[in-house]
Amino acid sequence: MTVPLTTAARDALVARLRAAGCVYAEDEAALLAAEATDPAALAALTARRVAGEPLEQVVGWAAFRGLRVAVAPGVFVPRARTGALVDAALTVLPPAAGATVVDLCCGTGAVGLALATERPGLALWASDIDPAAVACARRNVGGLGTVLLGDLDAPLPADLAGRVDVLVANAPYVPTGEIAHMPPEARDHEPRTALDGGADGVDLHRRVAAAAPRWLAPGGHLLIETSVGQAGATAAACEGQGLAVRVVHDEELDGTVVVARRPGPAGS
Repeated sequence: MTVPLTTAARDALVARLRAAGCVYAEDEAALLAAEATDPAALAALTARRVAGEPLEQVVGWAAFRGLRVAVAPGVFVPRARTGALVDAALTVLPPAAGATVVDLCCGTGAVGLALATERPGLALWASDIDPAAVACARRNVGGLGTVLLGDLDAPLPADLAGRVDVLVANAPYVPTGEIAHMPPEARDHEPRTALDGGADGVDLHRRVAAAAPRWLAPGGHLLIETSVGQAGATAAACEGQGLAVRVVHDEELDGTVVVARRPGPAGS
């Protein structure tokens, strides 16, 4: 539903959003008006946005690879750059239906949802340590996969060991000391567990890399979103587990992914 706005009302809303630091104030005003059910609801949504809450949490969804992904208050908002992780995963997924994919630190489930949507027929498992994120991911993934609550790979069923074709992880990689310098939208409204990657930002990547060999099938791949500056440390963590590593960077999305392969039969 859309709340109709006069030109004066629209201009006033844009001005209020711009004063609050919203760079794309015109677009945000249009979206808020489109999502509000009535003028009172629009006022409430606008107040939340002006107070610094991420737009996606305010309206309840984020656009990701053409999908409308539900986002609950207090849950990590999917970033466009994470599309690079999806693209890299699609290049290494086995072509036949029935491939097994695991999405660790799944947040809203956006990565797993995109993969299951763009490659129908895969078997998807996802996990996150945050109950709010898991509830959100279950809503998004629906019948396309199974979302579990727990720390990294801990909740995965034992019979997945040695059977995973692709393991993706958008684990936190912000160094602890840098969190205070993040934009308030992230710092104040997203869970610290979704941001804090430890002293150098790679602590979770090391844990994911250490866990991966247990789950990957021969020839299977681990893919971890990282940054240009941290790619070397993330790659080293994977190499330390006996995985063959390459780094890919998407200039358009500004996304960096470490792609690591477990040795195995050629073409597997």
